Amino acid sequence: MRPHSAAPPATSDLSGPSDPARRAGLRARRSARRLVAVLTGALLLAAAPATSAEPAHRGDNSSSWTGTWAAAPTAAPASDTTAFENETIRQTVRTSIGGDRVRIRLSNEFGSGPLVVGEARVARPATGGPSSRIDPRTDRPLTFGGRTAVTVPAGAPLLSDPVALKVPAGTDLVVSIHLPGPTPGSTLHSMALQHNHVAAGNVTGRAVIEPTSTMDRWYFLTGVSVSTARSSSAVVTLGDSITDGADTGVDANHRWPDFLAERLRASAGPDAVGVLNQGISGNRLLHDPNPPAGSDAENFAAHFGQSALRRFDRDVASQPGAEHLVVLLGVNDLGHPGTVAPESERVTAADLIGAHRQIIARAHERGLKAYGGTVLPFKNDTLGFYTPENEAARQALNHWIRTGGEYDAVIDFDRALRDPSDPQRLLARYDSGDHLHPNDAGAEAMARAVPLRLLR
Repeated sequence: MRPHSAAPPATSDLSGPSDPARRAGLRARRSARRLVAVLTGALLLAAAPATSAEPAHRGDNSSSWTGTWAAAPTAAPASDTTAFENETIRQTVRTSIGGDRVRIRLSNEFGSGPLVVGEARVARPATGGPSSRIDPRTDRPLTFGGRTAVTVPAGAPLLSDPVALKVPAGTDLVVSIHLPGPTPGSTLHSMALQHNHVAAGNVTGRAVIEPTSTMDRWYFLTGVSVSTARSSSAVVTLGDSITDGADTGVDANHRWPDFLAERLRASAGPDAVGVLNQGISGNRLLHDPNPPAGSDAENFAAHFGQSALRRFDRDVASQPGAEHLVVLLGVNDLGHPGTVAPESERVTAADLIGAHRQIIARAHERGLKAYGGTVLPFKNDTLGFYTPENEAARQALNHWIRTGGEYDAVIDFDRALRDPSDPQRLLARYDSGDHLHPNDAGAEAMARAVPLRLLR
C-alpha cells in the first residue's frame, strides 16, 4: 500500500443519516472539555509558584489526555527468535498534536511471561545528526506508579505517569527502554517504516548511543498521549497495510494518516485533532492470522494481528480523546483465502457488510462518529488477490458503504485513486508497483479525500 503526490483534490460522497442527538452530545462534550481545560489552566496559574517543578508522580484528573501517536501491537511468529538482554531500545515516533505533558503506553499483551523494564526515558531528538541522538535538555525519566523500574504481567499494557515535557505538533519524540534480563521480542508492530536502534547496556539517558543494530519495528511501545490547555480530540484510522503505510518511504512519515495530520495542523480551527494510526499490515475484519500448515506464511502471518472485530476495544475504543473513526478494511478478507489463509475462510460481501455494521454499532456505543472508507481497486495485483469474484465483492461492499446510510459519512478512497479509464485499477501515478498498495503520492491523495469538516 503506497502514497505519492500531486493531483486535484478528490471529492467524497458524504452519506448517512444525520443524528442530531449524537452531534449535540458531541458538541456538549467538547464544550465541557474546553471549559474544564480553561478553568484548569487558570487555577494552575493562580495556585502554582512560578518556579515549581511537576512531581514525578501525581494524579492526572486536572486535565484530559489525547492521543498524539499510536501503533497496534501484534504477536511475533514462532520462527522469530528476536530477544533482548541488558540492551536499550531507542525508538522514534512522530507526534500529530502537541502538548506540555506526556505519557507513554507500553505493552506486554503478547508476552508469555513478565516484561521487566529496568528504566525508560522520553526525549526530543537532537537537531541534526543521526536519529539515535537525543537533546539532553529535553530528556525525562519515565515512572510507573512512581517507580522507575517495573514488571509488566503477561498479557497486560502499562501506562506511565505524566511527565512535564513540551512536545510540539508534527515533530519526533524518542522513547528509550532498558531491558535488563532476557526478553523475547513478543509484542511488536512489525512495519514501523522508521529506523529504530538497539544498544548494549542501559544507555537510556545518554545523548549519543552506539547502536549494535537498527530495525524497522516498534517493540513494546504502543501509544503516546499529551495533555494541554487547548481543547483537543483524536481520530482513529482503523485499517490494514494501506493505512499502516506499506511501500511508503522509510523515515518519511508518508502514511496517509500522516498526511491527514499535516492537513489538520495546517487548517484553521480552534481544536487540535490527533491522528492515531491503527493500521496493521495484513489485517482482516473477520479472521485472525491462520497460515496454512507448512506454508511460508507461518513465518510472518502473526504480524497480521488480531481481527479488527477482536482488537476494536483495545485499538479504537480505549484510545484517549478519540471522537472519530475512519475504517478502511476488507481487501485482505477477500485476498488472503487461498493465498496466505485457508480457502475455508473465504468471505462474501454480505459477511463484510455484517462486520462493518458491528464496527459502526460499537463505535456509536462509545460515542464515536464512524466514517466508512471505500476499498481501493487491485486489478492485476502481484499478490494474487484479484479475481472477478473478489472484484464483484469489492464493488458490492463499496456500493453499500456509499449508499447504505449506516456510516456517519463516506470517504471515497476508491474514487480518489482509481484509474478513470479502468476503474478496477489504481491510477498509475498512485501505484507503488504491485497494483494494490498506493505509493507516497497515493497516500497523500487519500488524505486529501478526507473532508476535514468531519473531524472538527
